[in-house]
Amino acid sequence: MAERRVTIGWPEGLHARPASVFVRAAAAVGVPVTIAKAGGNPVNAASMLGLLALGAEGGEEVVLASDAPGAEAALDRLAALVQNGLDELPAA
Repeated sequence: MAERRVTIGWPEGLHARPASVFVRAAAAVGVPVTIAKAGGNPVNAASMLGLLALGAEGGEEVVLASDAPGAEAALDRLAALVQNGLDELPAA
C-alpha cells in the first residue's frame, strides 16, 4: 500500500472550502484514496462527510493511502495539494 504523510497547509484545516477542494481533487485522481489523522481511522477521501468528521486542523499530520494501480502519482498530487494549501489539484 502506498501512503503519504503530510501536514495540512490550510490554516483552517480541512473544513468548508478546503474540504470541498480536497474532495473534488480526490475524486478526480481516478483511484480510491483514504485519508486519516495520524494514528486514526481512515475515511474515503472523496467523501465530504467523512472528511469533515475527521476534524483535521491546520498544521496537523494526515495520512493519504491507496493500494490501487496509479496510486503513487495520485498520492503525490493530493499530498502537494494538502501540504501547500492549494485551491486546485496540481497538474500531473
